[in-house]
Amino acid sequence: MAEQIGEHRIGIVPVILCGGSGTRLWPVSRKSFPKQFWPLTSARTMLQETAVRAAGQNFAAPVVIANETQRFIVAEQLREHNDVKGRILLEPESRNSGPAIAAAALFAAETNPNAVLWILPADAAITDHTALLKTLTTAADVAHTGLIATFGMNPTAPETGYGYIERGDALSMIDDAFHVARFIEKPDAEIARRLIADSRHYWNSGMFVARASTLLDEFGRYAPDVITAVTAAFGQRTHDLDFVRLGADAFCASPNVSFDYAIAEKTDRAAVIPASLGWSDVGSWSSVWEIAPKDPNGNVVVGDAIIEDLSNCYVRSEGIVTAVLGIDDTVVVSTQDAVLVTRRDRSQDVKLIVERVRQLGRSEADTHARVYRPWGFYETLVGGDRFQVKRIVVHPGARLSLQKHFHRAEHWVVVGGSALVTRDSEVRLIHENESIYLPVGCIHRLHNPGKIPLTLIEVQSGAYLGEDDIVRLEDHYGRS
Repeated sequence: MAEQIGEHRIGIVPVILCGGSGTRLWPVSRKSFPKQFWPLTSARTMLQETAVRAAGQNFAAPVVIANETQRFIVAEQLREHNDVKGRILLEPESRNSGPAIAAAALFAAETNPNAVLWILPADAAITDHTALLKTLTTAADVAHTGLIATFGMNPTAPETGYGYIERGDALSMIDDAFHVARFIEKPDAEIARRLIADSRHYWNSGMFVARASTLLDEFGRYAPDVITAVTAAFGQRTHDLDFVRLGADAFCASPNVSFDYAIAEKTDRAAVIPASLGWSDVGSWSSVWEIAPKDPNGNVVVGDAIIEDLSNCYVRSEGIVTAVLGIDDTVVVSTQDAVLVTRRDRSQDVKLIVERVRQLGRSEADTHARVYRPWGFYETLVGGDRFQVKRIVVHPGARLSLQKHFHRAEHWVVVGGSALVTRDSEVRLIHENESIYLPVGCIHRLHNPGKIPLTLIEVQSGAYLGEDDIVRLEDHYGRS
């Protein structure tokens, strides 16, 4: 049994799953910068809220599972608010939660096969921290018996966006815990109403607590193809800065399967602990509205928005002024390049709009105008047939790769900070209100040597302006 401090156990290893795409929160959440990296419920991002929730004397250092393309966003956000000392495991590509959890179990078992893992998504909200710790104490007791504990959230409405858990018989040795009778897929409205009328049913929170060895045993029983591929990928792992990279070829050979489908729905070792934690999966704009503070008319307003004669609406602006007049029960979300308007009761269907945008071949389905890089970010301001204008912001001390382009020339104008620019054999320090021209084919690099962010305007011109016209000759961040 784990050592105890007061009524709570210490040494639980949080496993934070950070690979979701969150399309139901489009246009804010997109594949390039999904909802876990946005401040949707507080001043912290969802990932930061999760990391803070899983920090303290009750917990060991976390294991964070992230997509390789988002590794620097993850690392920066964790350092910003929590200074997490754990390790970040990188998936070469997303293969769903099954392979991700298998990798975390292998990583923990290498040090301690009996380590108790708390698996939790990076994009859910929990408001009752005291109740959470109490539930985790019970879950750790369940895990030490060789079972897989899951948290069943006491339902408050017939939600069709959640899966459900039906409880079975009570566990003989542990109070307030039950065997799982079955997992239920997301139901339609009529079935959801019947489920919540029966006190044996709970929302499936997607959180699990189990020993690493238990998880590995169950992968061996029910998903041998997953554990075979992930074990090979783990054996091929490499270390890069703060990251552990799993072997790409082996990991990508794993089936794309959720933990629920691969293990939870099949195992006879699942237990459920009913709980009321103020939990939400923040899976739709309606759920964001539900958990947010509201004005006297039931409205939630975020960002540069002006409202008149509204009730029970969610209005959010991520840039342009957004004016809304005379509507009820509506979601209005505007970003730099897209606007969503929908009834709140249809917000679960936003993914249908995303798919439609994707079918039209529009980049707005998956990418933002602002694109984050390990050195900072850039955003497109305007573009034409043979030109494009971008704003580039480089963190203090950061640098872009040493690179060249075959099809475009660039003109950099510094508008804030100072830039140390390499242009072929020349190195120049460019100050605010100064500029430099980079002809087609020249080898160049941008470095911010100062203590404040470097901001510049980049004007590109040429026959082809795509991001794949970058030949990296040297890169501080290990990109090819």
